[in-house]
Amino acid sequence: MPPPRRGGTALAGREAAGLRSRPRAGGQTRGRSPDTTRKMPDVEENVPPKDPGDAESGSCKPEASEPTQEDKSGPEDPLALLTETVNEVSKLSNKIGMNHDYLMEEKIVPPNSLEGKVKETMHNAFWDHLKEQLSAAPPDFSCALELLKEIKEILLSLLLPRQNRLRTEIEEALDMDFLKQKAEHGALDVPYLSKYILNMMTLLCAPVRDEALQKLEHVTDPTQLLRGIFQVLGLMKMDMVNYTIQSLQPHLQEHCIQYERAKFQEQLNEQPSLLNHTTKWLTKAAADLTMPPTTCPDMPDSPSVAGPSPNEAANNPEPLSPSMVLSQGFLNLLLWDPENEEFPETLLMDRTRLQELESQLHQLTVLASVLLVAGSFSGSVLFGSPQFVDKLKRITKSLLEDFNSRPEEAMLTVSEQVSQEIHQSLKNMGLAALSSDNTASLIGHLQNIAKKENCVRSVIDQRIHLFLKCCLVLGVQRSLLDLPGGLTLIEAELAELGQKFVNLTYHNQQVFGPYYTEILKTLTSPDQALETKVESL
Repeated sequence: MPPPRRGGTALAGREAAGLRSRPRAGGQTRGRSPDTTRKMPDVEENVPPKDPGDAESGSCKPEASEPTQEDKSGPEDPLALLTETVNEVSKLSNKIGMNHDYLMEEKIVPPNSLEGKVKETMHNAFWDHLKEQLSAAPPDFSCALELLKEIKEILLSLLLPRQNRLRTEIEEALDMDFLKQKAEHGALDVPYLSKYILNMMTLLCAPVRDEALQKLEHVTDPTQLLRGIFQVLGLMKMDMVNYTIQSLQPHLQEHCIQYERAKFQEQLNEQPSLLNHTTKWLTKAAADLTMPPTTCPDMPDSPSVAGPSPNEAANNPEPLSPSMVLSQGFLNLLLWDPENEEFPETLLMDRTRLQELESQLHQLTVLASVLLVAGSFSGSVLFGSPQFVDKLKRITKSLLEDFNSRPEEAMLTVSEQVSQEIHQSLKNMGLAALSSDNTASLIGHLQNIAKKENCVRSVIDQRIHLFLKCCLVLGVQRSLLDLPGGLTLIEAELAELGQKFVNLTYHNQQVFGPYYTEILKTLTSPDQALETKVESL
């Protein structure tokens, strides 16, 4: 790989990509002032105007101008259009502001799908056309010039404001007027320009792109080299966008909180009853906290659902406090009846994400139940092998995809497959195989997990909810230190679920905390008067 030709430029380019780099002072990106970084449109401004993939599927001619307002489809009512735009901005703002690890990713089209086949056909047709033009006598450089123009725009968009020397060099090396003159005289050296572009990309790319660029250095065909350059440039653009989002994360989060609260207040001013469902939701949460927890009489260790310290912090019988009620309310959302239309108004924007978390929770409940039952029959020696446990988890997860629609059939398949794996693994390890009675009992217990009232499944479900409650009170990492029994084999999955749940509830609480505070004043005991302000969980 050619070494950087200018001191500091490679580091600056790698910082811009946001991978294995140190943040610049002040958290500013691409030369923006602190005032401008607080505006949501700045995120869009960092996205280069065109995608390299567009050049692959399009013609050599410049793209047509944007359609006029009359040509665009959408709501004809200006108010409806404004509402739709505000909702979309709110969703994006909410998604970025609440997820600290948010990254934009290129849409991957399955190659065997119709869209994938059409896209591949169009790309191949374009690059074949370019190859024919360059191979003609005399060569036709019309498409090549358009590609070089777009490459120049992308390279310039990847530069930081302080990289004036590189900017000047790119402007001179890819001067389109000069290149057009050379093309008219048949003297445009496309391979030489491609190598120059490749060297410039080496200076600007993130370390994670080094391998791809090294492979391109060995490509001799000019058409294939240009195609590879466009593919890597697309990744570099995405690196820059994601770095910008991460740099602006604190500003985006604060903006998102203020924006969502302001829009909700506008709606509340027009509809004073807008918090009725939210009030009912919190009232039920307060009532749930005064009820004794349910136990499963068939499980001898069911009292351990409460868990030892620090899990006792989540179930400590104290006078109701706002944070306790709010935590219980968030947990109740994971058990929400789909037929109940009185969903809290303050969480409507998060309803889809909550449903996804609920689905993930149910899958983990069944998975942990299967592992618990299987472990009780196969013994600690077999389940002491991480390789066996991982294999059993992969098999079970793949077979549970249809569990929601066909639980009995799914668990029948799971029971048969799990029993076979246990039998084969015991045999491979030289251990005694399960007897026919134990095998039949194992299959029967696994099939019973399909029933909602199954005791093993109920206890595991309670324990996962207890873990999530601890996450809200103590944080994810502290909660992982003392997992309730039966959950240790799904620790990684629980950590992911817990972090998503905490991020969602924390952001919601930051936005709607003032409204929750007023509602909770009427629900908590007088002894908690000093705690009327809802604080961060």
